[in-house]
Order: sequence, then C-alpha cells, then structure tokens
Amino acid sequence: MNIKKLAAAARKAKERSHSPYSKFRVGAALLTKSGRIFSGCNIENSSFSLTICAERTALFKAISEGSTRFTAIAIASDTNSFVPPCGACRQVIYELAGNIKIILTDKRGRTRELAMSDLLPLPFGHEMMEH
Repeated sequence: MNIKKLAAAARKAKERSHSPYSKFRVGAALLTKSGRIFSGCNIENSSFSLTICAERTALFKAISEGSTRFTAIAIASDTNSFVPPCGACRQVIYELAGNIKIILTDKRGRTRELAMSDLLPLPFGHEMMEH
C-alpha cells in the first residue's frame, strides 16, 4: 500500500466536501484488499443530524458497490493538525472494516498511521450480541 497515494486521494475527496455551515472540509479514501480506492467527503445538511462524515460516505459507497474487505482508510482536513474519525465513524469503521490502518493527513501533507484499535480500544461489535 502506498500511504502517500491514499492520503492524496483523501485530500482530493476533501475538495468535493459540501460543508456550507461549518466550513470544515473532510475527505476520506478507503483502500480495499483488492487495491481499489473508494473516496468520500463530508456532506452537511441544515438539519445537522442528517449530515454524514467523509469516512462513512467512503465506506457506504464501497459496500454498496460490493466491496467488503478493507486494509486502510486515509482522512484529510484543512487543519495543521491530524483529525481522527469522530466516535460514530470509529464504530462504523470497526463494524464494517475491522482493525484496519487509519492514516491521518494534515493540510501540509504529513501523515500519521494508527490502527483502528488505537482509536477504539474496547469496541462494541456483533460478537457481543451473540447469546
């Protein structure tokens, strides 16, 4: 996996962000085990609870197109710092992608690599619902 290529795809996805209210643009690029990249951006709505994050956009696009096995997701924003996924996205990433690599990239192009388990150390998953 080329981390720089995945981070660049996330930065490109960020450019398509629809964030007229917060002005906080986020892009994500999800890498499948077969090497395909699905991108997503945050899409805001005036009813804020209906807004969707970039990470979930990328995951839902991938799954809706038949991809279900992933290795990494890169997340980009316009900030000088690394922006990790929100709590809701952490749960969705864990549920749908497992303990994949999380690549954070800032506006200067620097990257930081983590595992999903670093961001969600005690995840709630389907195995907890088994009787």
